[in-house]
Amino acid sequence: MNDETPEGADGPVEVAMNKAQLVVVGTGYRAIGDLTVEARACIEQADKVLCLIGDPLVTHHIGQLNPSIETLNVHYGAGKRRQDSYEEMVEHILSEVRSDQFVCVALYGHPGVFAYAGHEAIRRARLEGVTAWMLPASSAEDWLFADLGLDPGRRGCQSFEATDFLIRHRVFDPTSLLILWQVGVIGMLDRDLEFDGRPGAVCLTEALVAQYGADHPVTIYEASPYVTAAPRMTTLPLAKLPDSSMSGISTLVVPPLPQRPLDQELLARLTGCR
Repeated sequence: MNDETPEGADGPVEVAMNKAQLVVVGTGYRAIGDLTVEARACIEQADKVLCLIGDPLVTHHIGQLNPSIETLNVHYGAGKRRQDSYEEMVEHILSEVRSDQFVCVALYGHPGVFAYAGHEAIRRARLEGVTAWMLPASSAEDWLFADLGLDPGRRGCQSFEATDFLIRHRVFDPTSLLILWQVGVIGMLDRDLEFDGRPGAVCLTEALVAQYGADHPVTIYEASPYVTAAPRMTTLPLAKLPDSSMSGISTLVVPPLPQRPLDQELLARLTGCR
């Protein structure tokens, strides 16, 4: 490769370099403490930082790292469809990228989990020829495994959003761990502070009791974003679920039923044993 500056008739020719880049990072679930070294470096080096955090403490910290910070929360509104808000966020992100800037978008938790705007902004930026990528971070699921002492590799793990799990009749294996997200707001399609989650909890309980039985122990889990606060881990019989207090951050953890017997013939073929 020739690294010399190209010469024109009137002297050196300046080569225009496109600086536009997009990186979507996660701040992790635990406030400030989960921010990775790589994500922090991207935030500090960006020309523009956009964020969707929800925690003023974390937003303030990011603002100290880069004063160009601007929140995407402004796109939410009372009575406004969430999908409309997300589309506005994507266009907001792309408008900054199109200004030939290195843009860093900081999202709460893992930036690729329950996060349409991050994925879609990257997809559209790449279609426009912009270098765009995502950096992972810890999510509520990571803290769930740690807090509850669960190993997803031991019995397998199935993870579903609770409303989707019900209305699409998702097929699952009750002999593996089952994790259902947002069990406190089943059926809530848009933001609604007055939403009653009990009817959804009743429907979910009915569906699960058919597989596990009414007395099967389940755990309502809520990760803690602060080191000074303990996570919520409430274990109760499945039949009692509709009477329990739950919110949009409540996750239901359903332990597996006893394992199925091994297929000894297939095991012998796989291991070469006779």
